[in-house]
Amino acid sequence: MNIYLIGSLRNPEIPKIAEQLRDAGYDVFDDWHSAGPEADDSWQAYEEDRGRSFAEALDGAHATNVFEFDKKNIEAADVVVMVMPAGKSAHLELGWSLGHGKPGFVLLNDEPERFDVMYRFADGIAMDVQHLTNLLRRIDA
Repeated sequence: MNIYLIGSLRNPEIPKIAEQLRDAGYDVFDDWHSAGPEADDSWQAYEEDRGRSFAEALDGAHATNVFEFDKKNIEAADVVVMVMPAGKSAHLELGWSLGHGKPGFVLLNDEPERFDVMYRFADGIAMDVQHLTNLLRRIDA
């Protein structure tokens, strides 16, 4: 099973979680995390220095390349897992994946401060990697 790990560039747990899932026998794509925690901030500063708006920057070559890289790898995945905490992009990736029929799970880092019923769209919520692997085994069977 090929898993696309969704999350935040600022979450240092992404590579650790990816490794735990690999140890459990899954192929995991987390290469997007190599851009580093400041990648989005650097892109924004660069575009603002050029005098470009968000909409203009979003149509630029950098944004297009990053978007297509992520989208291609999400499409290639059998399942997606969003690792919390995560921001708007991660939630959009999870929603897009679910809307395209991919199984999708949420891996919480703690009990949520604020409950949200829309997480019911996910195929499952896990509190740790062991719980997540149990959920993944159900769809892998």
